[in-house]
Amino acid sequence: MDVLETSKSLDEELYSRQLYVLGLPAMQRIQEAKVLLSGLQGVGAEVAKNLVLMGVGSLTLHDPHPTCWSDLSAQFFLSEQDLGRSRAEASQELLAKLNGAVQVCVHTGDITEDLLLDFQVVVLTASELQEQLKVGTICHKHGVCFLVADTRGLVGQLFCDFGEDFTVQDPTEAEPLVAAIQHISQGSPGILTLREEADAHRFNNGDLVTFSGIEGMVELNGCAPRPLHVQRDGTLEIGDTTTFSHYLRGGAVTEVKRPKTVSHEPLDTALFQPRVVAQSPQEVHRAHCLHQAFRALHKFQQLHGRPPKPWDPVDAEMVVDLAQALESLKGTEGEPLEEQLDKALVRTVALSSAGGLSPMAAVLGAVAAQEVLKAVSKKFMPLDQWLYFDALDCLPEDEEPFPNHEDYAPRDCRYDGQIAVFGAGFQEKLSHQHYLLRPKAEVAAEAAHRLNSDLQVTPLTYQLDLTTEHIYGDNFFSSVDGVAAALDSFQARRYVAARCTHYLKPLLEAGTKGTLGSACVFIPHVTEDYRAPASAAASEDASYPVCTVRHFPSTTEHTLQWARDEFEGLFHLSAETVNCHQQALTSLAHLDESQVLTVQQVVLGVLRERPQTWRDCVLWALGQWQLCFHYGITQLLSRFPPDKVLENGTLFWSGPKQCPRPLEFDASQDTHLLYVLAAANLYAQMHGLPGSRDQTALRRLLKLLPLPDPQDLAPIFASDLELASAYAEFGPEQSKQLHEALEIWTVGPPLEPLTFEKDNDFHVDFVAAAASLRAQNYGIPPADRTKTKRIVGRITPAIATTTAAVAGLVGLELYKVVGSPRPRSAFRHSYLNLAENYFSRWVPHAPAIQKFHHWKWTCWDRLEVPAGQPERTLESLLAHVQKLNGLRVRMLLHRKALLYSAGWSPEKQDQHLSRRVTDLVLEVTRQVPEPGQRVLVLELSYEGEKEDVTFPPLHYKL
Repeated sequence: MDVLETSKSLDEELYSRQLYVLGLPAMQRIQEAKVLLSGLQGVGAEVAKNLVLMGVGSLTLHDPHPTCWSDLSAQFFLSEQDLGRSRAEASQELLAKLNGAVQVCVHTGDITEDLLLDFQVVVLTASELQEQLKVGTICHKHGVCFLVADTRGLVGQLFCDFGEDFTVQDPTEAEPLVAAIQHISQGSPGILTLREEADAHRFNNGDLVTFSGIEGMVELNGCAPRPLHVQRDGTLEIGDTTTFSHYLRGGAVTEVKRPKTVSHEPLDTALFQPRVVAQSPQEVHRAHCLHQAFRALHKFQQLHGRPPKPWDPVDAEMVVDLAQALESLKGTEGEPLEEQLDKALVRTVALSSAGGLSPMAAVLGAVAAQEVLKAVSKKFMPLDQWLYFDALDCLPEDEEPFPNHEDYAPRDCRYDGQIAVFGAGFQEKLSHQHYLLRPKAEVAAEAAHRLNSDLQVTPLTYQLDLTTEHIYGDNFFSSVDGVAAALDSFQARRYVAARCTHYLKPLLEAGTKGTLGSACVFIPHVTEDYRAPASAAASEDASYPVCTVRHFPSTTEHTLQWARDEFEGLFHLSAETVNCHQQALTSLAHLDESQVLTVQQVVLGVLRERPQTWRDCVLWALGQWQLCFHYGITQLLSRFPPDKVLENGTLFWSGPKQCPRPLEFDASQDTHLLYVLAAANLYAQMHGLPGSRDQTALRRLLKLLPLPDPQDLAPIFASDLELASAYAEFGPEQSKQLHEALEIWTVGPPLEPLTFEKDNDFHVDFVAAAASLRAQNYGIPPADRTKTKRIVGRITPAIATTTAAVAGLVGLELYKVVGSPRPRSAFRHSYLNLAENYFSRWVPHAPAIQKFHHWKWTCWDRLEVPAGQPERTLESLLAHVQKLNGLRVRMLLHRKALLYSAGWSPEKQDQHLSRRVTDLVLEVTRQVPEPGQRVLVLELSYEGEKEDVTFPPLHYKL
C-alpha cells in the first residue's frame, strides 16, 4: 500500500477528481505529452481548453487567420477586442492562465514535416481536406497520432489515426477485479475458492490474475500473472500448485488488465473506406451519408473559395449534386457499398453548414480532446476511426424548407455563427430567456460575464431546498423560463425536478461520473417528468449494519466505514463531549462507569492526564493502535474462538463472518507507522499541541516507547451484538478515583473537534491506514489511498472532457426549448461513455397517463381554483372541486396536514365548512403563507376510493 510516498511531480490536489478516472500512470504520461493543435475556432478552443485543464505537458497553437465576428459565437477565448488578431495569438494568454503547469505556445509558421516530428499528437480543426491529407500522411508515416475534428452547423465530424500498431495499456475505465480468497488447494490444477460466491462469476476464462497477502502458500504472492479457468461450481483453476506450501488463510486475487492493440488506416485510405462508430445499421447508413456530405462541402469550398451561404437553396443543391457525383464508399473488404444517398439529409446539412455553434463545439471538442488523451496516456480504446454526430433535430420541423435566407445573413455581431443556423428572430428570442443555474454561482457568474459582457448573471448562493422556499418561491419561479441543473445528489435532483413540475418549467438535467455522462430534457405536458434511477438513488443512502462494521467486516467498504467512524469518534465526538461538560460547568458524577470508561478510552486512552508533549500524543496513538488491531481482536477471539460451533453444528466463523487475527505492531511497516503518525498529529491538533511530520524521528521514538500494558486498554465492545459487556467491574473506591481524575482533567481549555476533510493529508492518512490495518485483521483486500479518499470523501470522479460534452448536449436541447413549441419527437435524452466510445440519443417517453373513474391526467396536470372575492369557504372550495371533476372529495390535506375529512362529526363538519380556507390552513399547519405566495397546494382523495391514487394537486390561488 503506497501510503507514505506520493508523486512529487504531479499536483494531486489539482487533478484529484481526474486521477480517479485516469489513474496515476496515465496522468504521468499525460504530463509529458506534446500536442500540436491547428485551428482555433470553436472546436479548437474546446480541444485546447480541455487539454490544458487536464494537464498535458505542452500545447502548441497554430492558427494565423484573423478573428472575425462569426468566431465569437463559439470561441470563448475571443472577444470584440480581438477582431483582426490571429486566433492563436489572441487565445494563448487566456489558455495559459487556465493551468500554470502547462506550457502553451504559438507556432506562427507553416506546418512542415520537421515540425510534426516534435509532437506525439497532431490535431487539425476547421481545416481544408488537402491540408488534412498532407498532414495525415506525414503523421502516419512517422507514427504520430493524428486527429481531424470539425463542425458544420449542427453536424460534427471526428477522425482518428493512431497508426497501424497502437497498444492500449488499459482499455476500460473499470477498476481491476479484486476478490478475497477463501481457500486454495494443492494440486494440478490448484483450485481457488473465493470468499464471496458472486465474485467468481465476475471472472472469465483466460483472465490473468495476481495474488497478494496469502499466508501459507506464499509462492503465489507476487508471482507472474496466471490465467484462470472458471469451473461450473464457481471455483477457479489457477494452474499447478502441487509443489507449493500448504495454504493457511487470507489473501486476495487481483485481475490483471490485458493490453490491446489497434490498427488504423491513414486518412487517404479511410476517406474512401470509412469505419464509423455507430450502434445500428441505420446509424451506419446515416454516418456514411454525413461522410459524403462533408466531402461535398470540402469540394464546394475548393471550387468556390467559400462555404455555402446560410440557407441558400442554390448553394445547397450544388452541394447535393457534388455529393451524388462522389465515387461510392467501400466496405471493410474493399467492395463498393450499395447505399442510397439521403439527399434530404445532405441538403439540410448544406443549408445550415455556415454556422458555428457553441454546444456543437463543446461536444466535438470534448470527444476530440478525450482521443488526444487516449493517444498520450494509452488509457481507453480509441475511436475506430470516424465519428459523426448530428443534432439536426434542433431545427424546427414545421418551417418552410427554404426560409428567407436574409434572416440568416451575417450582421457583424458576436452571434453571427448562431444566426446562420437559427436566424435573427430566434436569436432575439434567445436573448430574452431567463434560466436558473445553481452550482458554483458566484464564480460561474463572474466567468460567464467575462466570456460575454452582454449576459446578465445574478449569482444566488442560497441552497435550493425546503428551507429556502421563501426565497425560491412563486415570485422567483415566475421570473425564470426554465432550469438547468447539474446537481451532486439524487435527493437534490428530485427536489429541483419537483419544483419544475410544480411551476411547469422546463428542466435541463445533466450529470457526469468519470467518462460517463447524461443529459436529459423534461418539458411540461410533452415529456415524462424526472425520475431518479432506483438503484442509484438507493445506493446514495446505503449504509451497513453497525454490527457488521464493528465486528464482522467482509468487504473493503466495511473497513472504510469502520475507519471513518473511528475518526469521528476519536477526534470529533469525544472533543464535543468534553467541551459540552465544560461549558455546562457540570460534573461527571451523573455518568455511569460505562460512560466514563468510554470517555476515558476515547480521549485519554493509555494516558492518565492531558497530553503535554508530542511524545504523549505518540504514546496515545500507539495505545490506540494496540487497542484496535491487537488487543481488541484478541478479546473478540477469547469470546468467539476460531473453532466455536453454533447449536446447529455450523462454525461461528463461516460464511461472511471471517475469523480475524491480531496484528503485531512493527514500526518498520509503512502502514503501522502511518497510522501512529496521523493519529498522533490529529490528537495533538485536538489538544492544541504542535505535531510532527518527521517519520525518521518517529521511528526512533517508537523504539524507545514500550507497548501499552493490556491492563491500560479499555475493552471496545458494546451490547448491541449480544456480546457480553466488556466493561470492567469497578468497586466504589475505583469508581470514585476515576470520576475525580476525569473531573480534574476536564477543567482544562476546550478541545478542538476535528471535522473530516478529504483534502487534509492527515485526515485521509488516518482513515486509509486504519482501514488497511482493519483489512489485514480480517483478510480483506485493502483499498489504496486514492480509492480511500474517493469513497470516504464521497468524491465523484470527473474529467473536463465529459463535463464539456454533456454541457454541449444540454445546450442543444436548450435551442429546442427556446424555439417555437416542439413535439416530443424533437427532444433527446443523451448518454455517452467516452472510454468505450458509446454515444446514444433517444426521444423521451411521453408523460404517463393516470386514470380514476372517468378522469385522466398526467404528472403535469393540476386542479386550479381561484380564491374568489370574498375568499372561499371550505364548503365553497369542495363544491367547486366536485364541479371540476364530478367526484365527491373525501379528504383535503396541506403538506400532509388534515384540512377536511368526511369522517368528522356533523357538528365538526358544519363548524369547519363555513371557515375561510386560509384560516383553516393556518390552524392545522401553523404556517402563514409566505410574502408573495400565490397558491396553496392541497392534496385530495375521494369517497369510494379503493386503491392508492396520486391525484393531481389542487392549486388554490390566493
